[in-house]
Amino acid sequence: MTNGRLDAVEIACRKEPLVVEPPSKATSDYFGCKVFNRSAMRKYLSSDTRRMVYESIEQGVTLDKSVAEYVAAGMKQWAMEMGATHYTHWFQPLTGGTAEKHDSFAEPYGHDGSLESFSGKLLCQQEPDASSFPNGGLRNTFEARGYTAWDPSSPAFILDDCLCIPTVFISYNGEALDYKTPLLKSISAVSKATKDVLSYFGLGDEMVQSYLGWEQEYFLVDRDLFSMRQDLMMTGRTLQGHNSSKNQQLDDHYFGAIPSRVFEFMKELEFEAYKLGIPVKTRHNEVAPNQFEIAPVYEEANLAVDHNLLLMSLMKDVAEKHGFEVLLHEKPYDGVNGSGKHCNWSLGTLSGIGLLSPGKTTEENLRFLVFMSNILKAVYDNNALLKASIMTASNAHRLGANEAPPAIISSFLGKTVSEAFTELLNSKDMVKIKGKKIYSLGIPQIPELLVDNTDRNRTSPFAFTGNRFEFRAVGSSANCSAPITVLNTIVASQLIKFKKNVDKRIEKGEDTMTAILNETRETYKACQKICFDGNGYSEEWKKEAEKRKLDCESSAPITFDAFTSKRSIDVFKESNVLTEVELKARNEVFWETYSKKIEIEARTLRDMALNHLLPVAVSYKSNLLDIIWKAKEVYGDDYKKYIEYESSQVAEISKKVCNVYECCGRIDTECDRLMKIGSREQAVEFHDKVIPIMEKIRAELDTLEMIIDDQMWPMPKYRELLFIS
Repeated sequence: MTNGRLDAVEIACRKEPLVVEPPSKATSDYFGCKVFNRSAMRKYLSSDTRRMVYESIEQGVTLDKSVAEYVAAGMKQWAMEMGATHYTHWFQPLTGGTAEKHDSFAEPYGHDGSLESFSGKLLCQQEPDASSFPNGGLRNTFEARGYTAWDPSSPAFILDDCLCIPTVFISYNGEALDYKTPLLKSISAVSKATKDVLSYFGLGDEMVQSYLGWEQEYFLVDRDLFSMRQDLMMTGRTLQGHNSSKNQQLDDHYFGAIPSRVFEFMKELEFEAYKLGIPVKTRHNEVAPNQFEIAPVYEEANLAVDHNLLLMSLMKDVAEKHGFEVLLHEKPYDGVNGSGKHCNWSLGTLSGIGLLSPGKTTEENLRFLVFMSNILKAVYDNNALLKASIMTASNAHRLGANEAPPAIISSFLGKTVSEAFTELLNSKDMVKIKGKKIYSLGIPQIPELLVDNTDRNRTSPFAFTGNRFEFRAVGSSANCSAPITVLNTIVASQLIKFKKNVDKRIEKGEDTMTAILNETRETYKACQKICFDGNGYSEEWKKEAEKRKLDCESSAPITFDAFTSKRSIDVFKESNVLTEVELKARNEVFWETYSKKIEIEARTLRDMALNHLLPVAVSYKSNLLDIIWKAKEVYGDDYKKYIEYESSQVAEISKKVCNVYECCGRIDTECDRLMKIGSREQAVEFHDKVIPIMEKIRAELDTLEMIIDDQMWPMPKYRELLFIS
C-alpha cells in the first residue's frame, strides 16, 4: 500500500465482528436492572415512601423534603450494591446534549476514617457552574451560580460506577437554562388544558399525558477511516467528497440483511439499553449505505426524551468497542439520505384512552375531531415557531432534500380523516369516521390484511399516521425536548381558546354537544391551509405554500426569529412554559451556536484544503509536468499530440487550485470580520456570506478528487466510508 488511507481501508476490510453475548437470552431477566425503578423501590423504600413518590410522579404532587431523606438512603444502598461509588445530577443544558459532575459517596469521618454518605439535600439539589454553559446572557462569568433539582418522574440509573439522577437546571434567578424545565412545564400545561376539554365528555378526572415515540437514525463508519477525516472528527460531516458511483440508487440497503459487524454492534447496544430500561423495539437498515435506525415503543414524553439522550451517549460507547464511530449529524454525506429523528407525538390518558384515535360512538368521534382540529389550528397559527424548534445548522442541510420533508410546515391527514372534516364542514350533524378496511389478495395461503384508515406521506413534516402525529422534520442529533415542548405549548394554548369559545356558545344557549360541534367546525375551517396531502418536494407546493401564507423561510438564523415574535411570547407566557426573557436568551444561544458551528466548518475546510488536498494536487500536477517534459524530449516538436490529456489536466488542476486558494483567503477574512459583530447579524452573515464560499471550495475539491491519482489522495473516499462495515 502506498499511503495511510489505503492502509486504513485494507485494515477496515479485514476486521472481524466483536461478538458480545448477553448473560441471558430473555430480556425480562435483566431489563431495567440498572434503573431505580418501581421494582427497586419496592425493595429499598417503605410503602409510605413509595406511595408519596408515586403520587409525585403520577399526579404532579410536590414531594415533601422529609421524604427525600428516605429516598436518598434507599437509592444509595441500591446504587452501592450495584457497584456505584459516585453520584451525579444528570441534566440537559442548552448545548443539546447532557452534562454531569461526579461526586463521591465517600465523606471523611473522624481523624482518619471515611464513610459513605448521601442525603436528601444532595439528592434534591446541586450547584453546577451556570455561566459556563450556553445561557444567552442570563449569566455573566462573575455570576456563576446555578442549580440542578431532582426530577422524580424520571428514574435514576447507573452508568459505570456512577448513580445518575435526572434533574432540571435553572439559574440563580430561576430562569430555565436547560431543555427539561420547559418540557416539564409544557407537559403540565397541555395536560391541564386537555383535561378541561375532556370535562365536556365526562372525563375531566382523567390524568392526561403527552406521549412520544422517537425513531433514531444514524450512520456507522469504520473508526480507522473516521480518524483520517479531519472534517468528520471536527464537524461530524464530510465537508468534501465526490459522490460514489453507487450509493442508494438501487434501494438495496433499505431493510436489507444487517452486516455482521453491525449486527453485533446492534445486539450489544440493545443489551445495554435494556439494562437501562430503554424499551428499544426496532432495528433495521435505512436507505443510505451504512445508515441504520433504532426505535423504542411509546413512553411518556419526559422519560422518552431522557432515554433518547441516554441512548445517543450509549451508542457512541458501544460503537467504539466494535471499531465504529456513530455519526448523528443530519447530513454527514452529500448526495445520499440524511438522518432524522421522527418524533411520534400523541396525547392520551393514563387509563389508556388515546385522544388521537377515532372511536366507536359518535361522541368518541366528536372527541377525536375536537383534538385533531385544535392540533391543526395550533400548528397553523404557529407553523414558523414549530419550524424554528427543529432548525439547526446541521438539520438545515437535510430539510428539503430528497429524503426529508421541506422547510415548510404542513400536515398530512390522509383520505379518511380529510373526508371526515369535509363532511363536518358540509353538515350540521355528527360525523361518521370510517374504520380500517380489510383487503383480501385472493391467495389462499395469505391472510386478509387489516389496512389503516390513513396512508403515510414521507414528504410531510407533520403527518397524521392513525393514532398520532409523526413530526418527521426533527433532526437526528437533536434533543427532542425542543420540538415536543413547542408542540405541547401551542396545543395547550389552542385548547384554552377552544374551551373559552365553547363556553361562550353554551352561555348563549347552545347545548354542550352542539356548541362543541360548531366550534370544532369553525376551528378546522380556520386552519385548512395547513393541510396538504400532496408531494411536499414539488416546486408547485412551494408556490402554493406562499399563497397560503405559510412560513417558507429557509435561512436558519432568520427562522429563529419566530421564538421571539409577539405571538410566540404570548403563547409561552399564557402556558407558563417560558418567559420573554428566557425566549430571548434562547435565541441568543441558537444564533451563537449556529455561528460557531459554521465557523468551525469553514476553518476546518480551509485547513483541509491548504494542508492536505492542495499540496497533493500540486504534487500530482508536478508529476504530469514531468511526463510532459519527458514527452518533449522523446518526441521533439511533435510531442503535443501525445500529451493532450496531461496538458488539459495540468490546466484544470491549476485553475482549481487557484480558485480554492483564493476562496480560503476569503474564508479567513470573513470569519475574522464576523467575530466582531452581534449575534443575530453574525449568524445571518455566516449563512449568507460564508456558506456560499464553502460550497465553491467543495465543488472544486470534489472535482480535483476525480482528477488526482487515487494512490495519492490522502483521505478516505465516499465509496470507502459508505461501504465498509
